[in-house]
Amino acid sequence: MRFKPYPKYKSSGVEWLGHIPSNWEMTRLKRISQVRLSNVDKHSIEGQKYIRLCNYVDVYRNRRITSEIEFMTATASDEQIARLTLSKGDVIITKDSESPSDIGVPALVNEDITNLVCGYHLALIRPMATSGQYLCYLLMSHFVRAVFEMEATGMTRYALGKYSIENLVTAIPPDSEQSAIASFLDCETAKIDTLIAKQEKLIELLKEKRQAIISHAVTKGLNPNVRMKDSGVEWLGEVPEHWSVVQSRRLFSERNEKAINSDKQLTASQKYGVIYQDQFMSLEGQKVVQVITGSDILKHVEPGDFVISMRSFQGGIESANDRGSISSAYVMLKPEKNVYPKFFSYLFKSRLYIQSLQRTSNLVRDGQALRFSNFSQVSLPIVPEMEQRTIASFIDQEIAKIDTLIAKSEQAISLQKEHRTALISAAVTGKIDVRDVA
Repeated sequence: MRFKPYPKYKSSGVEWLGHIPSNWEMTRLKRISQVRLSNVDKHSIEGQKYIRLCNYVDVYRNRRITSEIEFMTATASDEQIARLTLSKGDVIITKDSESPSDIGVPALVNEDITNLVCGYHLALIRPMATSGQYLCYLLMSHFVRAVFEMEATGMTRYALGKYSIENLVTAIPPDSEQSAIASFLDCETAKIDTLIAKQEKLIELLKEKRQAIISHAVTKGLNPNVRMKDSGVEWLGEVPEHWSVVQSRRLFSERNEKAINSDKQLTASQKYGVIYQDQFMSLEGQKVVQVITGSDILKHVEPGDFVISMRSFQGGIESANDRGSISSAYVMLKPEKNVYPKFFSYLFKSRLYIQSLQRTSNLVRDGQALRFSNFSQVSLPIVPEMEQRTIASFIDQEIAKIDTLIAKSEQAISLQKEHRTALISAAVTGKIDVRDVA
């Protein structure tokens, strides 16, 4: 690293800290701060006062809590308001999560925000003998996160208790060094964040390009010189003159076959399409509800089928490449003649088609299901099957190029985040001396 070490070190007596600068002192978190666990949930209770609630997502997604965040409205008792109202310099951490790696994620309250209260699944840490700015960086370090992850208890949901938070053993530098380290990290992490933001913007643009390629190819074809005609369908607009447009039920029928004994259970997801449940759980590292008894409520799915799930109005209709069974709450679409499934897997994921599907229902309530009747309202193009194959092959190639670029950008972001955490960890444990740099 380009930073020099401190001139003199001493043993911390703690394995994860190792040696620390000779002028730093060992302490527990409770000696330098107050720890308060929140019990304010998202519900509004009659008779309580209305507040703005800083909840789990606000902390998890933001390293700084500012007035620019759109906080939800809830209620709290007088005791909760007195104990958990946030002030500038407070640090909040996540204390409950479905994964132990998401325990102890910190955020600094960057300004005084009127009527803002710390919400459920969070712990408020109010600095007393340390800087909140420095404390937040300390809690971001590899070492503290590892300790909290180890201390978290649970099987399917993990929780970090007050005792574990209060008794975190750490090293604290003098006040002047805390300010110098925090200032240094503010500057360095801002540079890293700028690089990350540029990569995230690039990913966003690449995804937009990918969607544009798909939408254009499945509605206009690949020949720029072909004569066009008005399709008479709003979402399609003009289409090649040799294409025709029909009701979707001409190309797809509803499959209502019950599952057979040999069927493996499938899961429909916007991220992976329709895949086997065990494969989905392996990819996502989480469990899904499986039907052990009463398999008669499942429906049979064939390769090439499409599945309308409860979230299809958000991300399109999912394609199935495997034979199996799926929840009867879903609608199975069986392709008829003139259908090359890969072509329609792209068409059903195009933004124009999804928007047209959305217009078939008001979709006001979360979880509202799309049915075959909704699907039937959106007309589809009839494209010569050979042309469907050519278009699908073209999209495959173009998407592969874009996905490679996206993967490189995601890797760059991952490396920058690792560098940021490593830099923070080195500075707050005294492995590097940044006083002169700051």
